[in-house]
Amino acid sequence: MQLIEGTTGVDIVAGLHWYLKHWCGSHISWDKTGGSQLFSVPNVGFLPRVDDAGISVQRPVPWNYYQNAVTSSYSFAWWDWKRWEKEIDWMALQGVNLPLAFTGQEAIWQKVFKEKFNMSISNLNYFFGGPAFLAWSRMGNLHGWGGPLPQSWFDQQLILQKKILARMYELGMTPVLPAFSGNVPAALKSIFPSAKITRLGNWFSVKNDLKWCCTYLLDATDPLFVEIGRAFVEQQLQEYGRTSHIYNCDTFDENTPPIDDPEYISSLGAAIFKGMQSGDNDAVWLMQGWLFSYDPFWRPPQMKALLHSVPVGKLVVLDLFAEVGVGMSMEGIEQNPIVYDLMSEMAFQHKKINVKTWIDLYSTRRYGRQVPLIQEGWNVLYHTIYNCTDGAYDKNRDIIVAFPDVDPSLLSVEQEHPHPYGKPFSRAIIKEITDSFDRPHLWYSTSEVIYALELFISSGSELSKSSTYRYDLVDLTRQVLAKYANQLFYNVIEAYQSHDVHEVTVLSQRFLDLVEDLDLLLACHDGFLLGPWLDSAIQLAQNEEQKRQFEWNARTQITMWFDNTDEEASLLRDYGNKYWSGLLHDYYGPRAAIYFKYLKESLEKDEDFNLKEWRREWIKLTNDWQSRRNIFPVVSRGDALNTSRWLFNKYLNLSNPETLESRSGRLSVKFQ
Repeated sequence: MQLIEGTTGVDIVAGLHWYLKHWCGSHISWDKTGGSQLFSVPNVGFLPRVDDAGISVQRPVPWNYYQNAVTSSYSFAWWDWKRWEKEIDWMALQGVNLPLAFTGQEAIWQKVFKEKFNMSISNLNYFFGGPAFLAWSRMGNLHGWGGPLPQSWFDQQLILQKKILARMYELGMTPVLPAFSGNVPAALKSIFPSAKITRLGNWFSVKNDLKWCCTYLLDATDPLFVEIGRAFVEQQLQEYGRTSHIYNCDTFDENTPPIDDPEYISSLGAAIFKGMQSGDNDAVWLMQGWLFSYDPFWRPPQMKALLHSVPVGKLVVLDLFAEVGVGMSMEGIEQNPIVYDLMSEMAFQHKKINVKTWIDLYSTRRYGRQVPLIQEGWNVLYHTIYNCTDGAYDKNRDIIVAFPDVDPSLLSVEQEHPHPYGKPFSRAIIKEITDSFDRPHLWYSTSEVIYALELFISSGSELSKSSTYRYDLVDLTRQVLAKYANQLFYNVIEAYQSHDVHEVTVLSQRFLDLVEDLDLLLACHDGFLLGPWLDSAIQLAQNEEQKRQFEWNARTQITMWFDNTDEEASLLRDYGNKYWSGLLHDYYGPRAAIYFKYLKESLEKDEDFNLKEWRREWIKLTNDWQSRRNIFPVVSRGDALNTSRWLFNKYLNLSNPETLESRSGRLSVKFQ
């Protein structure tokens, strides 16, 4: 008989995953990224045997951290217990033992502020954000946006949090609870007029509307700070019955302290920790470390003052040094399964691994069989897409999902080097400082990635029944065509600057056709659908008013959120963009069509591009879309392989006369 032993439930479950992965050739990923491949696991009685001496796998560092303060909104916002139960199981399989547990904290705050600090429900209505924006109201970036929260939300989320914590504790995890950061409701100022409360500066607001922006921060040196901090920790202990003693607090996450005096910074840090410790004598403070690189305020004296304000062993900083743990702190999940597969394994690796060998085995595990063509394809991706070494801080700024709000005459389209889509590769830069345009990030050879796509398509006859293969095929086709769309846009701008109305018309229509075609591709897999995001929001609502509010929250977060005027878009537009079927057809395509309409009008009337009217019409489209209630599919439809093959032949094949001239590098193959 074979046994898996470990010191905690997490270790035992991770040991099972290690066995399934390395002895049975299986693969486990999220349902949206293709799910799990367990067909390779032999039947009971035929399982591979481990040597009698056994295999010992130990962690090089004790902690395996998971989540980010904003993942709770970008990914978890609408989860019910069924989805959370799956996620906690996934965490355990990956060896995660230090997850954030932020769900339901608004219910704790409601009780604390009402019962201990004499606040009414109306005082709190515009303190908490809406369901899709709680991450930012928790961090003190905004208040009230998307709210107010119905009482049923507080109650449901508290029940859910208790289930989450019970399961995490059952598995031997150390859930990280929230702590008081100093973010307080406006009403506290009138209830405690002598308290040191500062109104913070504007955080990405267009209008500086005090209804949403410029939150209130209680000075950590004020005695009330420790009192509130203690009350919050004690209320959690009362509700949950236990604690793991680790608390997260990010007072300065995108909020700069009002004074840079090191002594003041030290007093802030000491007071924040005292607020936790007064409620839990064994408290340990866990904080994100990215503020030290994000905000120039944090110079060595200020950093030292903060880090030395807490007793040794009582502060854990999430940085890149991996001295006490490793982890994953992505802002959103359910994508790039290869990254999570490798990263979670690193929590148990003591030596540098051979990534090439690992990826060969990964493709076999992911699809349940060894296919040389697809192994070669993954090797290409390893050296291209998964090899970004230019140091750029990359967000998804592809033109389709992050359309530039810029006067086309201010774009300088530069020719750089031969491009696989035909013409020399073009990139756009702004001639002078005007409206922001983060150009798409391209760090790899597109011709090589197109070759990888050919290899993936060629493997379809063997793998088309595999959900993991279909997910990867859709994702890779999407990636290739997204970069193709960027090039099309640059070509439109070149034609505009050459005053070629016909070419602008032809190329802009091709761009719009591509958006529609991509929508059809994305519809072929459940992992790329808008419908489930909206439907899960609606399912949590208890009446029609809540359905409308929750759906508005869901639609707004993925398009343009925080305030805007009729002619000035939100600064947070497209930050949460998604390549989701339904979103491309219903929003991204129509938005691009408006821009192209004004391009053509500018040339036909021989007038400057009407940036003001473009913005007005785009913002109206956005606001109208956010308030709509049309329904989108929640189940995929269409054949991923046939659709990918068709799109390849339409947009990337040399023999197609509509394809942009010829590609350099490897020759294209026409798939029949």
